[in-house]
Amino acid sequence: MDAQMLGGALQGFGCDKDMLIDILTQRCNAQRLMIAEAYQSMYGRDLIGDLKEKLSDHFKDVMVGLMYPPPSYDAHELWHAMKGAGTEENCLIDILASRTNGEIFQMREAYCLQYSSNLQEDIYSETSGHFRDTLMNLAQGTREEGYTDPAMAAQDAMVLWEACQQKTGEHKTMLQMILCNKSYQQLWLVFQEFQNISGQDIVDAINECYDGYFQELLVAIVLCIRDKPAYFAYRLYSAIHDFGFHNKTVIRILIARSEIDLMTIRKRYKERYGKSLFHDIKNFASGHYEKSLLAICAGDAEDY
Repeated sequence: MDAQMLGGALQGFGCDKDMLIDILTQRCNAQRLMIAEAYQSMYGRDLIGDLKEKLSDHFKDVMVGLMYPPPSYDAHELWHAMKGAGTEENCLIDILASRTNGEIFQMREAYCLQYSSNLQEDIYSETSGHFRDTLMNLAQGTREEGYTDPAMAAQDAMVLWEACQQKTGEHKTMLQMILCNKSYQQLWLVFQEFQNISGQDIVDAINECYDGYFQELLVAIVLCIRDKPAYFAYRLYSAIHDFGFHNKTVIRILIARSEIDLMTIRKRYKERYGKSLFHDIKNFASGHYEKSLLAICAGDAEDY
């Protein structure tokens, strides 16, 4: 039935955008994939292709983005971040700093299937320096899971502390090795030890000692380990307020997190910034684009 409704919305003269929003934002990803299959067998046409043809601008990006399975969507975003003119580093940071081993493995497979290209090789050719080394490490998806060793935590914290003092290439490598490979649980302990040793929060220390995308990536990893939804709330806030609404970032986070932790991200956003995410999107976006974002974001009654 959904496929038929979409067919009607897309095939006619003009395009019933409200119908597209009503259906695509209110189904989960697995349901949307089934709708796309039904659409294909009904009309002999590709739903993504039709959406791309009939829609434009950011509204198109949202509707098409919803149609990808999560690993394919990550792959799609990474590919476009690297293949356009210049590299969109923040997209690489957002995705690779926050995904689990399993998500990274699936994303690499999807990337290879969709673009006949190797994710790690592309990262290698499009980035440089310690920023590149850290991304390459994250893209392996080999972080330890669930493992903690309190004695080791103190040692790791010392290594991080030295790395913030010395800043040699070797120290930078040690720093990223610890942040990319130790389990989240272990790193919680390491950050506590770091605070004890240095009297300083690890994020402040990294911000003081390093700069550029390397620093941004290290901070993103730390923030994701501490509280992933809070990291994304912060990224949404800065995308909305610091860049005059950075559409790509807002769309990517809302779609990618919609079935993972978007409810919690909304909560963190409101706690931290006083205004709801719903309110801020409403203030900056407009038309069917705004409608589609708000439908994904889903607001509480007091947000309207």
